[in-house]
This record gives sequence, C-alpha cells and structure tokens, in this order.
Amino acid sequence: CRNVIIRDISILHGGHFAILATGVDNLTIDNVKIDTNRDGIDVDACKNVRISNCTVNSPFDDAICPKSSYALGYARVTENLTITNCQVSGYDEGTLLDGTYKRDFRNANGTFSPTGRIKFGTESNGGFKNITVSNCVFDYSRGLALEAVDGALLEDVTISNITMRDISNSPIFLRLGARNRGPKETTKVGAMRRVMISNILVYNADPKYSSIISGIPGYQIEDVRLHNIRVYAKGGGTKEQAALDPPEREAIYPEPAMFGDLPAYGFFIRHVKGLQMRDVEVSYLSPDLRPAFWLNDVVGAEFIHIKAQRETDVPVFVLKNVSDFSLLQSWPLPDQRLERVDTLKL
Repeated sequence: CRNVIIRDISILHGGHFAILATGVDNLTIDNVKIDTNRDGIDVDACKNVRISNCTVNSPFDDAICPKSSYALGYARVTENLTITNCQVSGYDEGTLLDGTYKRDFRNANGTFSPTGRIKFGTESNGGFKNITVSNCVFDYSRGLALEAVDGALLEDVTISNITMRDISNSPIFLRLGARNRGPKETTKVGAMRRVMISNILVYNADPKYSSIISGIPGYQIEDVRLHNIRVYAKGGGTKEQAALDPPEREAIYPEPAMFGDLPAYGFFIRHVKGLQMRDVEVSYLSPDLRPAFWLNDVVGAEFIHIKAQRETDVPVFVLKNVSDFSLLQSWPLPDQRLERVDTLKL
C-alpha cells in the first residue's frame, strides 16, 4: 500500500496488534489512542512513516514497535520513520481510555512487569535506517529498546527528549544478537551503528537492570553517542550482584532480563566499539553496592563530565578488556587516558 492515513480514532482491546502495517509506504498515524492487550502500533517493512500525537497503553506487549520481518516474503528495510509527541504506558488494560490509569493487575505470583514501550524489533531481517524518535513520554512501562538480532543493519538513529517514570527494566537497551530467525542460507549476524541518544530523563528504574549496550563476541555495536542523560535507579544492588559476569546468550530472544541480574546499576556495556558518553549522571534512591559503569570488550570509550553516586569503597567504573579509554571532567575521578587495561576499577 501507499499513501495511507489513520487519524483521530480510538481502539479498545485490539485483540492482536491494534494497528499492523506491513509493506506500507507514505504512512501517517496521527492522534490515535490505543488501549489494548497486545502491541499497539507495529510498522513492518515500511518506508516514509510518521507516527505522531499518539497515546498507546499496552500492559502485556509493546506500545509502538517498528519491525522488519519476512512477512512480504523477502527482507525489506523499515526506513525514513519519525515517532514524535507520543505517550506509551502499561496501565491495566482499559484504564487509559476510561481515565482511571490503574496499576492493580498482578500475575499469579503477585508480581507484574508492564511492557508498553517503544521497541525496534524483535523481527529485524530487513533492518532499520534513517529514524528519529523525539518528545515522547514513557510511564509505568519498560524502557526504550533497539534490537538487531535477525541479520538487521540498524543505523542512523537519533532519539531525543524522552522522559521515563516507573520503568520496569532497562531504561535503554541496545542489543546486537544472533537469533538469526530467517532463511538459514542468507541470515547472518547484522550490525548496529551510528546511534545517538540525548536528553533522556529516567526516574524510578527497576533495580535489577541497568541500561544495556551489548553486542556479542566478534560483533560489536559501533559508534554510539549518549549525551545529557539523567537516570535515577531504585537501588538496592548487592556485592554479590557486583561480582557477576553475565552469560552471553547470543542466540536467544532479546530482552533485558536475558542476562539476569546485572553487575552495574547505571550502564552495562559489552562488545562495543566507539562509545561517547557526555553529561551523563546516574544515581539511586536507596544504597547500591554495584559500580555505576561496567565495561567488557570495549574499544574507544570516551566519558566526559560524568557524575555517579556511589557507596564507600565501591568503584564508579569496572573495566575488563578495554582499550583506548578516556575519562575527563568527572570529579572526583582524575582525568585519565588508558591505552589498554585487562582489569581495572576506578
């Protein structure tokens, strides 16, 4: 299809994906309210897409979810996509549209982890290119997720002006993996590069998960910039968690919980090449005995004007197999440049 407009409607209990657009070019979705039990808006293998002024509540699945699957019978990139002025959440189904915004649902074990986020993937055969996400609100949901696990090339993505409250797992999740769902003879590990994330404010994030930027052995996420980011985690991490070295799990379904508890409360960074973090501040609401930043197999990491809350005798950084590392203007830590370290705590 081409030249499709969906505007000024509401959807209650979509049943499957409330809106699923596959192979649609020149697509506009504007001022739509969705309160549903599965995904809210999925755009799959689409080009020239504008999603704006939408409110999506989806407690059990993703709210706005670009994909690039084999649904057309071949891999087609999702590209030239803008998502702006949207709100996503995981309130109890139906309570967005009736204005009660309830958070009462619990599983049989008495717990619940709402979804309701913006996620690129998981289906990612054709890739994602030339995309921007801006001016969006996450409330009682999971965090932002960019996933390239089925041979996708995810590149040239900017994300800015995002606020998040009551986040049930990683505020920022970047994953290059090797699930490789697709034709076996052609589906290889993809790439993730040239991603810029800025002006992000996160409050009350789940203590088990930090933000995650993780490739896999031999395949590094490349050229990532994170600027002007403030994260308030719940805290509560232990010394035992700080000593963890999570398994790789290259081929499984990507989700922040895939690694289990993490050894950092701020950022877990593994298999990355070319990372700059500037004006980033992380802290916690209750004491946490884990470092703020944990890096393993990282080449070219530049940290400028970093602030991190920490307990006595707990390092800010744990570095493993890291080269070309620099730290500047991050008092009380001194400015330093490290050509190569096998293991170091700062």
